[in-house]
Amino acid sequence: MPLFQLHSWGFGLAKFQDSNNSAMNLYEEMGGRATFEQLVSHFYALVSVDPVLRPMYPEDDLRAAADRLLMFLEQYWGGPNTYSEQRGHPRLRMRHASFHISEIERDVWLKHMQAAVEGLEMKPELKDQLWNYLVLAANSMVNQPRGF
Repeated sequence: MPLFQLHSWGFGLAKFQDSNNSAMNLYEEMGGRATFEQLVSHFYALVSVDPVLRPMYPEDDLRAAADRLLMFLEQYWGGPNTYSEQRGHPRLRMRHASFHISEIERDVWLKHMQAAVEGLEMKPELKDQLWNYLVLAANSMVNQPRGF
């Protein structure tokens, strides 16, 4: 039986049970807002100079995109419900449908996100849960056929 078992009761209510069966908020366990701010800041610093991903963002600065990602990740992992309050249901595939996302863009996105995740101070098992979710999410955003 895994030490941590993810339970999700709707968007923004991620909790886990430890080996003592006590429910804990993953957002808090991962380090709260400071952790997710660090993750998003590191990720967008890399995106800002990336020749593949930077052209996908129309903003002169990436602040708005960073704010949306921060709100989304915070809520997904059990933090404030700000994302839903301001933007409604995430509908990630729908919101990304207008962008050309092939395996190339996905792989570059994952490369930068992996660097950001590796820079976090977090228990390895929590870091693994975060990374596994990000890989799953990135794979689901691909909307172009292979080799396109």
